[in-house]
Amino acid sequence: MCYYVSNQLTRKEMKDTFGVTYEGPDYQGSEFTNGFSFPQTPVILDDNRTEAVLGDWGLVPAWAKDRTLQKSTLNARIETLTEKPSFKESVSHRCLVLVKGFYEWKQLDSQGKRKEKYYIRLDNGEKPFALGGIYNFWTDPQTNEMLTSFSIVTSGANELMSEIHNTKDRMPLVLAKDAENAWLSDHTLEDFAFPNYNPSLIAVNLDAGSPTQLSLF
Repeated sequence: MCYYVSNQLTRKEMKDTFGVTYEGPDYQGSEFTNGFSFPQTPVILDDNRTEAVLGDWGLVPAWAKDRTLQKSTLNARIETLTEKPSFKESVSHRCLVLVKGFYEWKQLDSQGKRKEKYYIRLDNGEKPFALGGIYNFWTDPQTNEMLTSFSIVTSGANELMSEIHNTKDRMPLVLAKDAENAWLSDHTLEDFAFPNYNPSLIAVNLDAGSPTQLSLF
């Protein structure tokens, strides 16, 4: 799964890497962002690919009465997107979630008491990159305020992520540059599910005496 990311992007990085402007409120993000705080994160929506906006992590379906569902909608499994009530209305509403990396822990014993922390990113020269997401607009019935919220889509893990995420065998949908427009353009979901799609990733063991780098290729 994917619950922790680095989303500390500047306006310049958004422009240089993704070719978009950001005209929203001042935004800093964090090197270590916990999804369970439902943080705002820069996203590019499929209906406006020239601008980044802030979305709240944890998709709130249009029919929801409040935001309590967010704790269970941080991630959306690509295999069941069209089946789950929380997600099926957003399958064709796709977005890019802009990050610098994400975090996962490798379990070293059967009880889960010993773990190693890894920082994982796209093998692209340490530039920011996009995770594939789905989004929705929700109007708060109490305040009439409209909220843009999103879920990060996950797939079965590739070889590298299977070694690290060795209890769940999942990974977020990490999009290489040439896959960004394809995701936003509603290419079939199966095209992005492992093993049909297999991004080149780099992982750094943050708990090693000196950081150890792993890569798939």
